[in-house]
Amino acid sequence: MATGHTDPHRRERILDATLDLIAEEGIARVSHRRIAARAGVPLGSMTYHFSGMEELLREAFGRFTDHIVAVFDARLGAAADRDQARTAVADLVHSLSEESQRDLVLTQELYTLAARRPAYRELTHEWMRRSRVHLEKHFDPATARQLDALIEGLTLHRALAREPHDRALTVEAIARVTTTDRGATTDRNTPGPDAGTP
Repeated sequence: MATGHTDPHRRERILDATLDLIAEEGIARVSHRRIAARAGVPLGSMTYHFSGMEELLREAFGRFTDHIVAVFDARLGAAADRDQARTAVADLVHSLSEESQRDLVLTQELYTLAARRPAYRELTHEWMRRSRVHLEKHFDPATARQLDALIEGLTLHRALAREPHDRALTVEAIARVTTTDRGATTDRNTPGPDAGTP
């Protein structure tokens, strides 16, 4: 079997194998031995490259969030104006919900870890920050934050629904979030102080 010197991508294969196993069987089924077998590396490589399972999981999920941010970059980065950004968001929702069951499962596994462990929460915070970079080129920060949440929510609903909603609903939801006047100082449905006065 190749040594570390002649197998320069061994570390990356271990990380990919870790993510594959998590996606297929869940974190509870992950072990050094099973990851090594999946990656095709000696068991000793696990402790050579990683101090323990915690470091391995953090780095693997860090690799995963980099991948998801790259998907956001590819879909949203080319948008030249607000209308193109809205279209790109709709494209992103439908591609994320239709193309990769692996990514969907890994996202939920990461959220479960983040709900319990601060180290993983930092990963999700950084992911959210990076995913809003392109949105904030076309929308104010509050709208970008809402769009980011909308992308995740609609993606999950479409992926898990027996009858996923169509693109028209996605487009309508995006329009509702992005057409609010953020500059208004009062709710447009709330009468102002002079309402009803002559």
